[in-house]
Amino acid sequence: MILAALHDAVLAEISNPEPEAPPVADKLMQMGRYFTWLIQLSGVTAISYGGGRFAWEKWSGGGLQSPKMIASAMAGGVVATSAGTIMNAVI
Repeated sequence: MILAALHDAVLAEISNPEPEAPPVADKLMQMGRYFTWLIQLSGVTAISYGGGRFAWEKWSGGGLQSPKMIASAMAGGVVATSAGTIMNAVI
């Protein structure tokens, strides 16, 4: 009984701490946003370059290597998008 009263008294004195952001959280979030834009820009550039190369290879009659480039860029985009979603779920 005494332990229960002591337990209640101690818990009454302890406040519920509110979470606060770390000191450099805003800079890290800004760096993450820049990195996201860089990933998206590189993906769009890779798909555009692959499409142009695909047209050139079809026009010149050479071997087709560009479908692999386009597929790789799309797979990279899926991985980058999934990584962001997974990290948001973890955080």
